Amino acid sequence: MTTDTLTKIDRRPFETLGHADHGWLNARHHFSFANYYDPDRMGWGAIRVWNDDEIAANSGFPPHPHRDMEIITYVRSGAITHADSMGNKGRTEAGDVQVMSAGSGVRHAEYNLEPETTRIFQIWIMPRTSGGNPSWGAKPFPKGERSGRFVALASGYRDDPEALPIRADARVMGATLRAGERVEHKVGEGRHAYLVPATGKLLVGGEPVDARDGVALSGGQTVAIEALEDAEIVLVDAE
Repeated sequence: MTTDTLTKIDRRPFETLGHADHGWLNARHHFSFANYYDPDRMGWGAIRVWNDDEIAANSGFPPHPHRDMEIITYVRSGAITHADSMGNKGRTEAGDVQVMSAGSGVRHAEYNLEPETTRIFQIWIMPRTSGGNPSWGAKPFPKGERSGRFVALASGYRDDPEALPIRADARVMGATLRAGERVEHKVGEGRHAYLVPATGKLLVGGEPVDARDGVALSGGQTVAIEALEDAEIVLVDAE
């Protein structure tokens, strides 16, 4: 029996995701969020939110509070400008990542100050413990350095020293695959992985997956991921 026949995956086509169009913000929700509620999509393990946001030029999220959440922003195109109550400010460009550990509480704003639409994935992961001082950081991750392999972008583990630190038993990984390239990812027993191609088409466990579809991967399996066309992939592996 091949690896592909053993895989247990749940593909969530883009058109089935929750949708909210606020004019300045066109959002798709992989999990229940705001006014979108689906009791079967409340999260996946410690992964609580995965939003696919398109933010219009010169608009964005005004200051608002968070606490007890690890918030990772992966910029797909354009750029996002961050400011928070800790005094941090920064601009994160396409392909790069920012993380915020909300800890005991923080206020932040996220604006698209560019002349074009900015597209992001925003991912929320439950922290391993509540409270603590909030923190923020951002880092460039050149796509060439993750060609043909997964690279940890944000991680709660010490053996990922190049990744942005988060306070969760999780890794956020990125890969770029050329058409015909193939990688594998092992999902440990009791863990939960969720994969979304930002661009391109894939075969995941032998099943076709289009750009911006979501794929929930159950623990205890090794999943084959093959690019049917050039693809940019984000994968979260969490408890």
